[in-house]
Amino acid sequence: MNYTHLTQEERYQIYTLLREGFSKRYIAWRLNRSPSTISREIK
Repeated sequence: MNYTHLTQEERYQIYTLLREGFSKRYIAWRLNRSPSTISREIK
């Protein structure tokens, strides 16, 4: 299985979408990442 780091652009999108009130699950779907990846990034 290949693992990739989040890009700076993805990190920016995560924080922008969170500020706009979107859920972690929606953000994960939008970025094609797992919800746990998004949760770990937010911590």
